[in-house]
Amino acid sequence: MIYSEQKPWEEIESYLQKDEKLFVLGCGGCAAASGSGGEEQVKDLSYKLDEAGWEVTGSRVIEFLCNKGLVGMRLARVSNQIEEADSILGAGCGIGVQAVGKLVDKQVHPANDTVSMGHFHGAWPSEETCERCGECLLEYTGGLCPLTVCTKGLLNGACGGSHDGECEVEPGRPCGWELIYDRLKEIDRLDLLTTYNDPKAREKYQFAPEMDQRKSLFWAIEAEQGE
Repeated sequence: MIYSEQKPWEEIESYLQKDEKLFVLGCGGCAAASGSGGEEQVKDLSYKLDEAGWEVTGSRVIEFLCNKGLVGMRLARVSNQIEEADSILGAGCGIGVQAVGKLVDKQVHPANDTVSMGHFHGAWPSEETCERCGECLLEYTGGLCPLTVCTKGLLNGACGGSHDGECEVEPGRPCGWELIYDRLKEIDRLDLLTTYNDPKAREKYQFAPEMDQRKSLFWAIEAEQGE
């Protein structure tokens, strides 16, 4: 399972300035166990959005946001609420937010940062991957992780080395930044390409001393849910 932490509220607010209506989506799997995306957290996010002046068209917690088949079925039941929203606020790990982005034609804002806990992977097999960098950038890249879709892990645009849409490092593999460009164009957010992303703090990829207590609590919750 994957551990995630909710981003600071001020950062989440900064993502939503172009929106008036939002649908809030949580994950009942890893994020719920982390305390960052379950029923309580989705209710809290919905309340904060309402207090800050946004209209919440609806909310839903789905067992595993990384399971696109399950997510597609669950979202179909609230399709009217999603259609009414300008975008979706996703309280899940990086894999979950990416998976949801593959199913909707709206921007999916990440409410969480995914934290390294020793290379855990999503609970459900998925083509989406997450580097667990501790400072999620999916907001600026259309829900496609630049660290995993780009073989060079570039954070601020293409290198210029692709040919016919393929990566120069790995022929036959699509250029990650071309995929990001196409996605941003699809959701009418090419303006996000002008955002500069700072280099990653590589120490966040490793266990931090303060993570030990959180890790123990997370595993305890996971074990309890499995009983």
